[in-house]
Amino acid sequence: MNQLIEINESDFDVKLDIRYASNDNLCCHKLYRKPFCYLNQEASSLLKNAIEIARNNNVKLKIWDCYRPFTIQKYMYDFFSFMPDRDNFISNPEKGTKAHCRGAAIDLTLINFDNEELDMGSKFDEFSNIAYHANKDISVTAQKNRILLLNIMTQAGFDFIPNEWWHYQLFNAEKYKIIESDDSFLSSEVLQKIK
Repeated sequence: MNQLIEINESDFDVKLDIRYASNDNLCCHKLYRKPFCYLNQEASSLLKNAIEIARNNNVKLKIWDCYRPFTIQKYMYDFFSFMPDRDNFISNPEKGTKAHCRGAAIDLTLINFDNEELDMGSKFDEFSNIAYHANKDISVTAQKNRILLLNIMTQAGFDFIPNEWWHYQLFNAEKYKIIESDDSFLSSEVLQKIK
């Protein structure tokens, strides 16, 4: 874990809303024991770039997820086994990129200086084509906000995937090691289900 940099609100001037540490997520129960946000060295450096670019565009970043323990990645993948297209939204723990497990990915949105989220046309973790960057079934305002987020993050040096407007990661994320963690990150709900 010493390969990771802790991302906090005071040092990074971001808003944290770590969804998997609450019941407000697609699994409808806590996955993380407590809120945490870590990135590897390169990703944390690019995040600083993104924060500055966002500020120059009169917005701030709100982060929903960063480093994700491999156990949680597998748990989420298994939890949504009923979805035929889950590989479009959850990295397969056996063969996917698993960028979050490498501290090389971040899920986020834009907020104004009153901490109000900009309209992005869908919720975080929307498992449908509405989440695709190029979806035209959302309002023009939401399309523009997605483009703004895309511009900020790509100017900062991040890569993106086409089917999740909130997800950004390092280029060639697979070259970074998966970072192992112990069970101290896991919620009691997850621990009960995996034991």
